[in-house]
Amino acid sequence: MKTRFPGFAPEALAFLRELKENNDREWFTPRKHIYEEQVRLPIIELVRAIHGEMLRFAPQYVGEPAKCVFRIYRDTRFSKNKIPYKTNVSASFRNSRAGKNEGAGCYFSVSPDEIEVGGGIYMPTPEILLAMRRHVAENHEEFRKTFESAKLKKLMGDLYGESAARAPKGFDAENPAIDLIKRKQFCLFASLDAKLATTPKLASELVKRFEAIVPFLDFLNAPLVDRRQANGW
Repeated sequence: MKTRFPGFAPEALAFLRELKENNDREWFTPRKHIYEEQVRLPIIELVRAIHGEMLRFAPQYVGEPAKCVFRIYRDTRFSKNKIPYKTNVSASFRNSRAGKNEGAGCYFSVSPDEIEVGGGIYMPTPEILLAMRRHVAENHEEFRKTFESAKLKKLMGDLYGESAARAPKGFDAENPAIDLIKRKQFCLFASLDAKLATTPKLASELVKRFEAIVPFLDFLNAPLVDRRQANGW
């Protein structure tokens, strides 16, 4: 596995550290060009490098690099926390066949303190959650194989997310997959050493985990992809 991203420059992480200490528009605005040059452009290049590898094993999750990167600006409309900027940089990789921003996807985030890698679906709409639960109920043995292997557990840990206290309406409490059907979220998550951020190993470590979780994502997305194809979307 070869990627061409050399790692973030130390100046990028230094900028994010300073932003954490000076999280206001007065500090950020005159330094926005530094953010663009040292943080935003490099993460776009990182996404491009990851896409180059994903074309081999998951082309359905490849998009336009700049559009995969999250904005630095926080959405403070419904939050008591009015701090305007994120102190990490992040990107997501979604399956366009499942619908725009609807299905399961993978994600990474880089900050001076931590590198996060995740995959799955965190806040599905009731309609999407029902479709996934039905798919799990009918194919639970296949689903378990996507996240219970020793290799994946080593890379991403155990399945996590909130679960309902009781069997959801319309599902049998005695179903052998009820532990999965009760889930409100289907997620995998790993935390990596922040020191990787400035090394060429960063891209390969992310790609390694993305490749491992693609079967998990594809399973969750299958009913959404089928629905769109049936409707000619």
